[in-house]
Amino acid sequence: MTAPTLVLDQVSLYHGDGDETITALDHVDLSVQPGELVAIVGPSGAGKSSLLAVAGGLIQPSEGRVSIGGVELAGLNARRLTELRRTSVGFVFQSANLVPALTAVDQLRLPLTFGAVEDPRDPLELLGEIGLAAKAKRRPHQLSGGERQRLGIARALVTRPKVLLVDEPTAALDRQRSQDVVALLAEETRSHGVATVMVTHDHDVLHHCTRVHEMIDGRLGAPAAV
Repeated sequence: MTAPTLVLDQVSLYHGDGDETITALDHVDLSVQPGELVAIVGPSGAGKSSLLAVAGGLIQPSEGRVSIGGVELAGLNARRLTELRRTSVGFVFQSANLVPALTAVDQLRLPLTFGAVEDPRDPLELLGEIGLAAKAKRRPHQLSGGERQRLGIARALVTRPKVLLVDEPTAALDRQRSQDVVALLAEETRSHGVATVMVTHDHDVLHHCTRVHEMIDGRLGAPAAV
């Protein structure tokens, strides 16, 4: 079996709140293979966003270990951790967070200006893959909500990340556009061997995923096949 790209091993995250300690993550185990789209579902406050932040190296866990592509994040200094996030991790948020003044193609060129990226994807070709080739020169206000979200996904993929972390990508979309966006995520994940973790409340899109985990009170349940 191929080695997993993303591994969380007995990861816990605690927050202090006065005299009380809040457990955001409680001994979470998660392994994601290349080409897998794993969905995390659960109620608000269950720890889903904390899981994404720890998996992407934005927050250091209180206990346990996180590794991406066989590299343990705890062993990296701040500069090396920033470099790994830039080249190996892609983030997609509820809002596409596009730069208003930039055209669609320049949104994809932007991540490539922050330093050398080995073998980046061609921005124009990637726009074609997501169905926006004809809108390469349009700015965000000239695109629909679904188009903006697809562009946000493409921006996260242009550096060829090993891991893609996606937070509620369909929150502001109608049912059809939600299906289109997650179908795109699934196709890009499979065809380019990305290890993708998606937090979602939208149960209608789960059939696009490899498996589903439910998170409650910081604990990650056993996987369920879709």
